[in-house]
Amino acid sequence: MVGSSENSSRWRPSAGRIEPGLHMVATPIGAARDITLRALDVLAGADVLAAEDTRTLRHLMEIHGIALEGRPLIAVHDHNEKGIAARITGLLAGGKSVAYASEAGTPLISDPGFGLARAAVGAGAKVLAAPGASALLAALTVAGLPTDRFLFAGFPPTAAGERQRFLAGATRGDATLVLYESPRRIRKTLAELIEICGPDRLVALCRELTKKHEEVLRGSLPEVLACLGDQDPKGEIVLVVDRGPPELAGPETIAAALDLALESMRVKEAAAFVAQSLNVPRREVYQMALARSRKPD
Repeated sequence: MVGSSENSSRWRPSAGRIEPGLHMVATPIGAARDITLRALDVLAGADVLAAEDTRTLRHLMEIHGIALEGRPLIAVHDHNEKGIAARITGLLAGGKSVAYASEAGTPLISDPGFGLARAAVGAGAKVLAAPGASALLAALTVAGLPTDRFLFAGFPPTAAGERQRFLAGATRGDATLVLYESPRRIRKTLAELIEICGPDRLVALCRELTKKHEEVLRGSLPEVLACLGDQDPKGEIVLVVDRGPPELAGPETIAAALDLALESMRVKEAAAFVAQSLNVPRREVYQMALARSRKPD
């Protein structure tokens, strides 16, 4: 039963020792209270702390009453990750527990940490997750678009030609697309997606998730672009793009599927199976099956 007093519900450090290894710690993307109790345990008990931004981690620890107490605090970011990995793996080899935290969100998800994790794995050290906040998952949760299959593609390229090829490829298929985008480029991205996907594709533009000015704009691509007006929005943006309509199988695909099905099925069975599998009209498939079969029903 949860106690009624404020002190009874406050976090207290776990009595257990933090397991040796590299602990990848997810940190809040906005509200400081979104940190998990386990993440606080790891930050309080790790032998060594590492962070994308050491000032941000210090501030987060101060908010939650976690003292550094003379422990090493190492900066690990895009510009030094490769070089610092050897130092971290040396600490891991000595049996130390190292907690690594992104500036906000989950390490490796469009954030540093991959080089560090890969080096630790290569050195035979344990790599453990203290999961928590992620702008990717938060956006999928509130977008109101399908989540059974999704593609996270990070930030689109900035060069025009490369960017268009990237968006054309990423929006093709049967998965909901999730992008991170700069507020300075989001209107251009929406306009390019209209050209590539057409005006009917649904999107959710998620801005400043979990922060004071959180906003989610939902609708078709032109509707969301119109909501932005002529001014670039402010804050961090996640764009969730609905999957496109299923592509109809062409004659060659149908024929190949029929040939395979006819090896073990009669014509009607093969036609029904292929029509259902490829989402094409049964009558059309049946006529093709009759033409291809040497033993028609």
